[in-house]
Amino acid sequence: MSEQSTELRETVRQRYAAAAVQVTEGGAACCGPGPVEVDEHFGSGLYTADDREVLPAEAVAASLGCGNPTAVAELRAGERVLDLGSGGGIDVLLSARRVGPTGKAYGLDMTEEMLALALANAARAGATNVEFLKGTIEAIPLPANTVDVVISNCVINLSVDKPAVFAETFRVLRPGGRIGVSDVVADDVLTPGQRAERGDYVGCIAGALSFTEYREGLQAAGFTDVEITPTHPVADGMHSAVVRAAKPTGLPPTR
Repeated sequence: MSEQSTELRETVRQRYAAAAVQVTEGGAACCGPGPVEVDEHFGSGLYTADDREVLPAEAVAASLGCGNPTAVAELRAGERVLDLGSGGGIDVLLSARRVGPTGKAYGLDMTEEMLALALANAARAGATNVEFLKGTIEAIPLPANTVDVVISNCVINLSVDKPAVFAETFRVLRPGGRIGVSDVVADDVLTPGQRAERGDYVGCIAGALSFTEYREGLQAAGFTDVEITPTHPVADGMHSAVVRAAKPTGLPPTR
């Protein structure tokens, strides 16, 4: 990894560690934690009231995503789900409720502080079909062909090696598995420099792929049926989008 990539990853880690500490310390206040400050394009306001009400306040407060991937992944009872960059655990806990006791929801995060917060939130929620893993989304610590669905909420754009994320996602999915991701995507006409002018890397803007780059990256990893649907603007020429794709059936086991 280049020095610049290492520095970017550390900047991202520090940002989310600070967010976790903010929520954890806020939990000691009389009225519970306040949400981490984000604009109207990001955060817990993108979840329905019904979703927010069934979760610990600390999980809701720590939400920094640009969508609600659990609402678009069409999760079914008994499925195994992996959330890339699970943060305080909001999408893992929602997934666990949707897949039920015969299913399982994994959360993967590289930030110790967020993992500690997520474990505490799982305990508050009484969730027993969840497991949180420490690691990076470029090197997922699960065997191949392990999960049915991969979700993520505005995290892939933060990766310094997106081809590795797509390849690892493909590896851990079972044949016939699918992804349902919320992420920031740029219009094809915007250069990387123009994306950087609209927001910084840790703010989920500068590192965003274009629609074509995202589609071609998934296809290069082996995914089919790629759909990228913008949902709302987050900056000029930048959109929160729902990304869906599938791992073909009939493939030999991935190693």
